Amino acid sequence: QVQLVESGGGSVQIGGSLRLSCEASSPTVTLNAVGWFRRVPGKEREIVAAISQRGREAYYEDSVKVRFTIGRANDKRTVYLQMDALKPEDTAVYYCASTAPSFPYTYFTRDRDYEYWGQGTQVTVSS
Repeated sequence: QVQLVESGGGSVQIGGSLRLSCEASSPTVTLNAVGWFRRVPGKEREIVAAISQRGREAYYEDSVKVRFTIGRANDKRTVYLQMDALKPEDTAVYYCASTAPSFPYTYFTRDRDYEYWGQGTQVTVSS
């Protein structure tokens, strides 16, 4: 069982930045393909960004392209989401998720492709 721990959420003003981290709780576990999702009350959970296991392939939802960057740390246990130029519509609970072992060059954009989920971290952007 892989447990994911998210950190880095908080409250920022419009145009500010936050860096979310998703870490495997066990030091012996490396993350496979990882995705960041977000959910706003009353709406379905949506994909924000995804990255392949080897880290060379990435996906961004249109509204976050250029502003967000997903990346993998060298320890292979941590994936981050750098969020810049934040907007009020980015306010949501953000979740990271990891797949079971898969092709190293593939990312996934559907939540049903992911097996392990973090507990979520709140991001609030206000004026």
